[in-house]
Amino acid sequence: MELILREDVLKLGRRGDVVQVSAGYGRNYLLPKKLAVPLTAGNRKVVEQIKAAGVRREAKEQTEAEQLAALLAKVTLTIARKAGETGTLFGSVTSMDVADALEKLGYQIDRRKILLEDPIKQLGEYPVPVRVHREVTASVNVQVVAEQE
Repeated sequence: MELILREDVLKLGRRGDVVQVSAGYGRNYLLPKKLAVPLTAGNRKVVEQIKAAGVRREAKEQTEAEQLAALLAKVTLTIARKAGETGTLFGSVTSMDVADALEKLGYQIDRRKILLEDPIKQLGEYPVPVRVHREVTASVNVQVVAEQE
C-alpha cells in the first residue's frame, strides 16, 4: 500500500514522503490516526507542491541558522563559579548554565541544542558546540573563571 505521510513518522519517513507500507499498518494505524493519506494522482500533485515549498523553507531556515552560527562563533561567555585552589569547581557548568548565559546576551537557544558531553568541572576556556539547525553546528567559547568573594 502506497501512502503519503502527513506528519513525520519515526522510522518511516518525513512529512510529504511517499512510502510503501503493509496494508494492515496503513489501514489500522496510519490512516485512522490521520498520519497518512492514500496515494492518488491528485494527492501526488499536492505533495509535489508541498515538497517544493518545504525545500524553499528549509533553505531559508538553513541560511538563517548559518548566520546565527557565524554570530555565535564570535561569542565568548564568561561564567563565574566557586573553585578550589587547584582550579576544580565546587559544582559544575552544565548546558543549562550555558543556555542561561546565552539568553542574557539575547540568544534564545534551547539547552538541549547545546551539545556539552560532560559538565565542565575545571577552570579554563572550552569550546562548546551548539546545534542551531539539523545541518549547522556552531561553537561557542565558554570561559569558566573563579568567582570573586
